[in-house]
Amino acid sequence: MKNRVLEKFRAGEKSLGTFTHLLSAPAIEALAYTGLDYVIIDMEHSPIAAEHAAELAGVASGAGIAPFVRVDAIARSPVLKMLDAGAAGLIVPGVETVAEAKKLVEFAKFAPLGNRGYCPSRDGGWGMAECYAGGMGGYMAEANRDTLLVPQCETAGCLEHIDEICALDGVDGVFIGPFDLSIALGIPGDFANERHINAVAHVLDVCRRHGKLAIMFCGTAEAAKGYFAQGFDSVAVSLDVSVLADAFRGVAAAALN
Repeated sequence: MKNRVLEKFRAGEKSLGTFTHLLSAPAIEALAYTGLDYVIIDMEHSPIAAEHAAELAGVASGAGIAPFVRVDAIARSPVLKMLDAGAAGLIVPGVETVAEAKKLVEFAKFAPLGNRGYCPSRDGGWGMAECYAGGMGGYMAEANRDTLLVPQCETAGCLEHIDEICALDGVDGVFIGPFDLSIALGIPGDFANERHINAVAHVLDVCRRHGKLAIMFCGTAEAAKGYFAQGFDSVAVSLDVSVLADAFRGVAAAALN
């Protein structure tokens, strides 16, 4: 149940990932050769459903890239299913309140921290993996420690309550969704606006104070370098469909001009 992103965070090292919308096992296997640490299987903004997400999580972990999943609801079913399928971490969008964050901890963490339902499943090798060396209790403790629960800060409510949310035992970090956050601030897409810059800096500062993982999304490698320099622990850059389209747009321009 080793979590590459968590290991890097504990060692003070940066991690880099991207989103996938392609529903493609070969695409994820290819990403494992690129130097990326993780891929976020996106159930929120793509047609990927639970069955595909579970398959892609298995492909990712088998290929050596950490499978994260962005679920599509603050609900028990998607959280439990994706953790059982072997997700190394969950990104949860749309969080508004401390109560919602507490509910997520209840769904995602085993007792005594939460109330995650138990079944021998893929994430523990159906009871045969090394994490069961200490029995069921040992597996549960390791899952609580090494499986990341990361609410997404993209709403006015989450930003307002970010200190309380980040302080919760069981919340392992915060993922900033800059597009929706800018909309919530009334400045859609204006990432150079002082209000957006200050909001991002505030979330980063809160994560630092609580010792939690701070993850930022951006569209380019240049922007990622800037966020790493700012102090973010991890950056998710773009998504595979966009990178593919950009690459072939370059190919077409070079070939036809």
